[in-house]
Amino acid sequence: MLAKIDSSSLLGIDAYIVEVEIDVSFGIRAFSIVGLPDTAVQEARERVRLAIRNSNLEFPTQRITINLAPADIKKEGPSFDLPIALGILAATEQVNKESLDKFIFVGELSLDGSIRKVDGVLPVAITCKKKGKEGIVLPEINAKEASLVEGIKVFAMKNLSETVEFLNNNLAKEPYSAEVKDTSLDNPNYSIDFTDVKGQEHAKRALEIAAAGAHNVLMVGPPGAGKTMLARRLSTILPEMSWEEAIETTKLFSVTGLLPKEFPLLTTRPFRSPHHTISHAGLVGGGTYPKPGEVSLSHHGVLFLDELPEFHRDVLEVLRQPLEEGVVTISRAATSVSYPASFMLVAAMNPCPCGFFGDPIKQCNCTPPQIQRYLRKISGPLLDRIDIHIEVPRLNYEKLTDKGGSKEVSSQIRHRVKRARLIQQKRFGKRGFYCNAQMQSRDVREFCLIPSSAKDLLRQAVNQLGLSARAYDRVLKLSRTIADLEEREEIETPDIAEAIQYRSLDRKLWV
Repeated sequence: MLAKIDSSSLLGIDAYIVEVEIDVSFGIRAFSIVGLPDTAVQEARERVRLAIRNSNLEFPTQRITINLAPADIKKEGPSFDLPIALGILAATEQVNKESLDKFIFVGELSLDGSIRKVDGVLPVAITCKKKGKEGIVLPEINAKEASLVEGIKVFAMKNLSETVEFLNNNLAKEPYSAEVKDTSLDNPNYSIDFTDVKGQEHAKRALEIAAAGAHNVLMVGPPGAGKTMLARRLSTILPEMSWEEAIETTKLFSVTGLLPKEFPLLTTRPFRSPHHTISHAGLVGGGTYPKPGEVSLSHHGVLFLDELPEFHRDVLEVLRQPLEEGVVTISRAATSVSYPASFMLVAAMNPCPCGFFGDPIKQCNCTPPQIQRYLRKISGPLLDRIDIHIEVPRLNYEKLTDKGGSKEVSSQIRHRVKRARLIQQKRFGKRGFYCNAQMQSRDVREFCLIPSSAKDLLRQAVNQLGLSARAYDRVLKLSRTIADLEEREEIETPDIAEAIQYRSLDRKLWV
């Protein structure tokens, strides 16, 4: 007795169809699963057997062979429990085989037959639609997430018995429907705002420029100056996510199991702040079975690295590829997967180990060699890839107690940022990128023409700061963004001057 049922598995952030073939035949009693299953899939034998019995269904006492095709790709996770159980029941004529062809099935079974949550349902639902399936049968808790995909029917099941009754047409069940409107993307709800920040007008201006051109930022200042506070509010001035960006970001959180139950769609740009003890795999992704890291979870959002020199140097160096290419590729002997990683890097650090070098009030206790060793933890190539370097000084009493201050809310700044981004999108057209930070050298030569009056200023800056070729391009990109914020076609000398001041911490000052 043979039965076939379609399920799905993940490869990167996308899903592919897995055909589950079940053969129940006479012979020595056995239950084997083939097709490169991992330990979690192998353990499905016990879960499936007990779930069937505890659901008052008959588990066959014959030889059972399960094949997961394609057989050359590793299968992982407990999502095959439900299709394996239904396939066994179909092979023993307890479930109508014809009803199995319409759907994709995913779900983990508990021993009492109830169906538990699985990860990565959104990519599975997208694949279900692409393959022309009528719908998807899944755990009740995953229904909201799958309902984001229009054009397929989502059937949410509580347990194995209910699923069997549904497939045998003994239970009328309506497809799950939930209103998830993309209008929520137009009004992101942030609990923090730029009006919370006192003083630091120079830093606020730098972050506005960074948001307008998607530039990376390094903030240097003493403890308590407000670096973390500023970084956390950067995402509130970034343009609202498009539907496509929201879906892509939600897929990343879905495959890692980090998607909130109440919110199946991420409507605000992610902000990730990993601890400095993070490993390579935790930062860029990896592991025995590769999973997205923090750089991918920051996709279309902000990755904040506080106390930058405290991160292991070799961990920081792996940031080079995603910063340049916007993608992370993880290679293993069996396969290679890629995760999107187009994020804004915001880093913060103290000027020295004690944090008070150059502070007008507290005296620094560090020796010059200690300061040099501390600063040299940030390599020159990594520093080159950070467009904006700003100093965030200590606030005095007057600034802290000033009740006037800046009354400009994040939404007002976001409006200017959106306006600058629209200029850039119109400029770059179909070149495959949308903001100034993503320009390549040939694009810089074409779109970042500077007046002759600014060339001497730029030449002097290159000679005195020892700017690399990459840092030189960064200055031109920044000046292009500053001009875009002012809605000017041409880059002017003040734009170059302002851009140069954001490179004040370049390599020659760190040695």
